[in-house]
Amino acid sequence: MLLVVGIALLLIMRKLGKSVPLKIRKYTKSEDEAELMQMILDEDGWDYADENLSEKYKSALETSITYVAYKNNVLCGYSRSLEDFGTYIYICDLLVKPDCRGGEIGRKLMECIRQDYPNRIVYVMSGVDGYYEKLGYKRVGSIFEL
Repeated sequence: MLLVVGIALLLIMRKLGKSVPLKIRKYTKSEDEAELMQMILDEDGWDYADENLSEKYKSALETSITYVAYKNNVLCGYSRSLEDFGTYIYICDLLVKPDCRGGEIGRKLMECIRQDYPNRIVYVMSGVDGYYEKLGYKRVGSIFEL
C-alpha cells in the first residue's frame, strides 16, 4: 500500500512540475534486498532473482560496491560494481525501473562511484553500449566470455 501511495505522489508531483529529490546511498541488505530483488525479477532479461541465482546474487550485492537510488522512498534503480585491488572499478550492473528512466538516475548512480573512488579507473561491463555512448563514455576494448 505504501509503495502505491509513493508512486501516486511521485506522479502527481511530476504533473505539477515539481521534482522529488533523488537519494542515492550504499546498499544495505536489511533495508534494500527485498525491493531490489523484486525490481530485478520484474525486469525482462535479468535472471539474478531466479531461483538458481538469487542466493549467490544476494551475497554479491553485499560484497560488491552497490548503490541504491530512491525517490520518495521508492527504489528507482541500483548499480553494482567490483573493485580490482585499488586500481580499477568495474560496473557490472546498472538498472533503473522503466517508469523512472529518462531522469538521469543511471548517470547519477555512476557519478557516485566516481565521487567515492576518485583515483580509480572505472570501466563498464555492458550489454547496452548505446546508453553509455549517449552519456559520452568512450569504448575501450571489449569483453569476451570464456
